[in-house]
Amino acid sequence: MRPSHPASGLRLCRTCELLLRPQSQAARRQLPRCSTSIRPFTTTPPSLKKRAEPSAAANTSQSRFGRIQKAAGEQPPDVDPTVYSLAAIDRVLRDFFSPGGVPSEQMTVAALRALTPVDLKLVKEPKKAEEQAKIKLSHHQPAEDLLEAGRTTQPQHTSHKPSIIIDKISEAAYSIVTHPDTIITRNVLEEYVRLQSRLGRPESLPQVLNLFASKPKPKVSSGAVTYVERNPESAENSIDPAIADMALDAAIEAKDLQTTIGVLENTYSSKAFLRAKLLKKALLPGFAMAGTPVALYLVAGELAKYQTALEPKVATGIAFIGGLCYVGFTATIGMVAHFSRNDQMIRVTWAPGTPLRHRWLHEEERAALDKIVCAFGFSEETRFGEEEGEDWEWLREYCLSKSMIVDAVELMPGMN
Repeated sequence: MRPSHPASGLRLCRTCELLLRPQSQAARRQLPRCSTSIRPFTTTPPSLKKRAEPSAAANTSQSRFGRIQKAAGEQPPDVDPTVYSLAAIDRVLRDFFSPGGVPSEQMTVAALRALTPVDLKLVKEPKKAEEQAKIKLSHHQPAEDLLEAGRTTQPQHTSHKPSIIIDKISEAAYSIVTHPDTIITRNVLEEYVRLQSRLGRPESLPQVLNLFASKPKPKVSSGAVTYVERNPESAENSIDPAIADMALDAAIEAKDLQTTIGVLENTYSSKAFLRAKLLKKALLPGFAMAGTPVALYLVAGELAKYQTALEPKVATGIAFIGGLCYVGFTATIGMVAHFSRNDQMIRVTWAPGTPLRHRWLHEEERAALDKIVCAFGFSEETRFGEEEGEDWEWLREYCLSKSMIVDAVELMPGMN
């Protein structure tokens, strides 16, 4: 039993935990010596430093999706990667759908971002290592030994299937975005397009782009969720050009012509995009054009005061007509030169007789089709126009329906 006061004389050895009592010098020689130092044995506990507790702001910043992201990067070594990844995806879906109600934009974006670490660390790296191993075997071993060598160089986790994980992530993201209570904002759409492009699964992009403009908006009223219909042709429901380019590049990289045309129809070809372009780029020049005659008439009235040969009204009318003709002819020549230029065109050009207003309004659509034709056709400039096949013929007819021509002979190199 420990003494109640340090002055009792008992002392404790740190290593052998022996209670030592003061004895005579002869008896002390017979005791085994301990090489460690001896401290007084007291009941006073040692002083412990108080740990610094995390602040409230740091605790609130770590959401449940942040914990899932951290857990996805710390995979136990004895767990199958496929099973671990699928479990992490299921946790993200469970945490997203469990609260109920209308999720906020931050919550939806966090859920989509929580799926990102899985495909980066558990899918792409093993697949890349497996491809490099195959390339190394093909360069350093004879053909008859490739099969036997390939069997002995399989990865450690043979049940790891990257395609299963990628499909699961794509389906999980699709279920999050297409849920009736999810509001697809521009940030949510951008995050979804970025995730699908990194996964290489752009098949659902046309449908999600269409839902961005036409999906009913959920609204909580009196404790119940109601849905408000939206106008898909409204300018506020147009797709941003940056998001449209990202989705188009993902479809082109996947070599999926049907998905590529679907992305084009729901972005650059939509009425919402055309109306947004009119409001952003044509509204201010239209007001300037409408106010030009008024400004010219005021300037003409001031110029008429500096002459005495004609009456002020006659001089004002002559100056106004002259200024209006000069500005009108100069602006017309400039507009024709601007809208009829074709230096930016590679393979898809406008058909002869296409109105200038149509060319300006659908220029982004033509540029997107030009990118599609260059991606699915021959890359050599000397082989332009030699493509064959059902898909290629359909692409030519599709461009003709848009008043565009693929590989116009008069505009090809050496023909002009």
